[in-house]
Amino acid sequence: MDIPYENLANAIILQAVRDYRLALKRYSRHPEKDAFTQDKEELERFFRSEWFGVLTRLDPETLIRRLCEEAA
Repeated sequence: MDIPYENLANAIILQAVRDYRLALKRYSRHPEKDAFTQDKEELERFFRSEWFGVLTRLDPETLIRRLCEEAA
């Protein structure tokens, strides 16, 4: 049985992953643009935040590393 708050937590994490992939793509194309750098850094702060730890048991550093490797 699915628990609604788990579905919401998963949706939040999945959206952050989608946003981070897009931020990495934009950043790699235009690293000089402050807005793209800020988006990337903001999402990294979210992944490392206490709130992220409440939502999931995923290791944030592993997630960030794998997404960066995927984008390379």
